[in-house]
Amino acid sequence: MSVGARTFGYAVRDVRRRAGRGFALGTVLALVAFVPPADASARTGHDVADAVTWTTRHVAPGVEVRTGVLRDPGAAGTWTVTVQAPAVDRLTGAAAWAPLGERGWAGTTAGRLRAAGFAPRVERVAWDPYADTPRGTMGWQVRVGGYATQAEAVTAGSAVSAAGFRTSVEWTGYDGRRRADAERVHVAVVDPARLRGTVEVSDGGDTADREKTSTVAARLGSLVGVNGGFFVTSDADGVQGTSAGLSAVHGALQSMATGSRAALILADGGRHVRVADLSTTVTVRSGSAVRAVEGINRVPGKVRDCGRPGTVPTALPRQDVTCSLADDLVKFTSAFGAPLPTGAGVQVVLDRRGVVVSRGDRGGSVPAGGSVLQGTGSAASWLAGHAGPGSRLTLRETVRDSSGRQVRLGPDDSVVSAAPTLVEDGRIHIDAATEGTLDPLDLSFGFAWSNVRQPRTLAGVDARGRLLLVTVDGRQPGVSEGFTLAEAARFMRSLGAVQALNLDGGGSSAMAVDGSLVNVTSDATGERAVGDTIQVLPRPGRG
Repeated sequence: MSVGARTFGYAVRDVRRRAGRGFALGTVLALVAFVPPADASARTGHDVADAVTWTTRHVAPGVEVRTGVLRDPGAAGTWTVTVQAPAVDRLTGAAAWAPLGERGWAGTTAGRLRAAGFAPRVERVAWDPYADTPRGTMGWQVRVGGYATQAEAVTAGSAVSAAGFRTSVEWTGYDGRRRADAERVHVAVVDPARLRGTVEVSDGGDTADREKTSTVAARLGSLVGVNGGFFVTSDADGVQGTSAGLSAVHGALQSMATGSRAALILADGGRHVRVADLSTTVTVRSGSAVRAVEGINRVPGKVRDCGRPGTVPTALPRQDVTCSLADDLVKFTSAFGAPLPTGAGVQVVLDRRGVVVSRGDRGGSVPAGGSVLQGTGSAASWLAGHAGPGSRLTLRETVRDSSGRQVRLGPDDSVVSAAPTLVEDGRIHIDAATEGTLDPLDLSFGFAWSNVRQPRTLAGVDARGRLLLVTVDGRQPGVSEGFTLAEAARFMRSLGAVQALNLDGGGSSAMAVDGSLVNVTSDATGERAVGDTIQVLPRPGRG
């Protein structure tokens, strides 16, 4: 491995001399201009060149990792108190709180604060440039004070709360409408034409388990590894570690899509990579009787991120929401290593040929090489009537992209999904509302997830077919604040991505190089164990 550090200006001259190697010239020049549009005139390329140092690691043929910090010396984040607006959850009708509200509420609230002896300010929040949301004003935030420390802001927030307001303490550097102090970024570029190895999704061999990205990378001897898709993190939402969205490992579906959401397809061991919105259909047949399977390797009745027909309160994708499904049929594969869910319903155990070995109560474990079907409600009745011992069941699994084209998976193919799409056909295209990461009709849902800077993991493909894997650290005030979805999309496009998506982020965001963690994760407890990862693997015998 070779390691070199250089200022950004030097990198530009170096790329000119070595056109076609590493990052293209357009990539470097685009990064110089990467600032929120409203503040673009406040910074010049020279300012960034003076402030940023990039380190390049040539990990292996076809694998390069660059690390840098995008700094803005003119940015000055502070701690502040944000007053929450009363809201109603659009799906459930339950009372909720939103970080912003309508202008009338903002004016009235500011007046009440002044009457209570505070000096509020009202800030307009505009919609980010999503492809499927309104333009113009999203809402208005009411805030009090600007403090040097979080402790001071907490004390002020307690005083505001005591006056009858609901508050939260926030770092203004996380606002997408303000300039960030710093954003620490790791960019891995994987050229499949030069890579002596493969790129694949790894769930650690157990789809119902959680493991740290760096642990998986070290065990597999990975060149580069990043965290993958969304997964269940609480027993209340299912089995921890199971994917909340489409996942395929070595060509086998390990979970189903939650609506048509963005996915990274690693075909032929990563030699052909693309991003597409994918949906899944699975059916089971017994003679002439056919029944839809609504899940793979999840607890029947619980659908994390919703997005399945019949789920309540919505059949549309809804990030970090667990929907219910009364009449549910779920398949469990031999990769499901946890005890099978128990409860009301019917279970049938199948051998590797699809022959029913037994039928009875739910529970136990999946036999090696076999599979299990669990049904609740009308699905349980279907199994009771069509899956007697000795009968043969035929399962058919279909994956399609948004054009309706079938995506056929072979043993060297992997898929990891998340949301939303960031870049499509070479243009920024963030379909956040469609993929359920925010709701234009409900300001209590998704604002912080989408419009506030967060740690993120991103993946994309450039015009040369190279895979781009990116992490940005966040939730570290003044050190690294992260990206909004819009900033993530602009950054991926600046790298030359023609397709890109957002993977799991927050405390899950991690990148390992040669088996060692290289970014600073945001959880106070350190690197988070995740459901699945993307690993760039050398061929056996690499020196």
